[in-house]
Amino acid sequence: MALPLAPSEPTLTVVTIGIDPHKSSHTAAALDDHQRVRAQLRVPATRAGYRELRRWAARWPQRRWASENAAGLGRTLTQWLLQDGEPVVAVPAKLSARGRLLSTGPGRKTDPADAVSTALAACGPTPLHSATLEAQATTLRLLSDRRDDLVARRTQVINRLHSLLASLAPGRVPPHLSVEQAATLLRRVRATSEPDQTRRLLAKELLREVRHLNGAIAASETRIAAAIKDSQTTLADLFGIGAILAAKILGRVGNIQRFPSAAHFASYCGVAPIEASSGDVVRHRLSRAGDRQLNYALHLMATCQARGHPAGRAYYLRKRAEGHSEKEALRCLKRRLADVVYRQLLHDARSQLAGLS
Repeated sequence: MALPLAPSEPTLTVVTIGIDPHKSSHTAAALDDHQRVRAQLRVPATRAGYRELRRWAARWPQRRWASENAAGLGRTLTQWLLQDGEPVVAVPAKLSARGRLLSTGPGRKTDPADAVSTALAACGPTPLHSATLEAQATTLRLLSDRRDDLVARRTQVINRLHSLLASLAPGRVPPHLSVEQAATLLRRVRATSEPDQTRRLLAKELLREVRHLNGAIAASETRIAAAIKDSQTTLADLFGIGAILAAKILGRVGNIQRFPSAAHFASYCGVAPIEASSGDVVRHRLSRAGDRQLNYALHLMATCQARGHPAGRAYYLRKRAEGHSEKEALRCLKRRLADVVYRQLLHDARSQLAGLS
């Protein structure tokens, strides 16, 4: 006599909740493991809205979150979720937009459609990085970006000051104008006409602004140096990298272990050449992709090594002897230095993990 079969236990469905974040509201869409929309919700981008979102999502014990623009508009919501122990993956905006274009619907861009596209992108074959709680890398990036803004503003002000002084003292303004030179020149200028008097007044205001910006930049660099010291990184020990470049690299790289190899890191920095072969012709072309700030940092490092580091200059000269142009040889050195930076960052990360264990 056959025994009756025991009723099978219901399989817990893993639900992916896609988030389309905005400044004033967040739209969520829940998809089951068959990529069917189970429910949708729109909440205000406040603490109260977050609590409502968590109560709405509590019906699915097995869940994960997928946030578009997790480091931008979705940063606050992503950090709240991570602090509560919720798993979150970061979905690039281009990937979710691609899912919307490939959908079978009308393809209209709405918040619910964007939330569904974000969840579909998280369910797709493209590997995505898990979002992480903000740490010291975020602090370094904020300080580095602030210094870059101050330096850009100072450059803009100096250019305007240079233009005014060139009108007040034609032929007497040096190409590279310092604050002291500008102040000395202003004291010697005699403005007779009303437009020249206005130019002199504006030049004085710009001069005061440059001095204020110089002080702000110096204070910013002091904070960066202290933050680099607290991070206990050895990146600044490499030739051509100081505290400023170390903060830029650490701030933009974040967790180095998200890169499975040095080649992936070089591609992310935009220093890996792109193969453009056709038939029997094998050739590579310059990559314009990648993080341009990291590319710039490696460019400065390569320039310093090509001039003053024995191994770096020897490698640069060897590439020149092989027939490469100056720019091509420098690009080869940048690619080699990307591996050096990757290994140094990986060594620091492993040392910190060993210190915590």
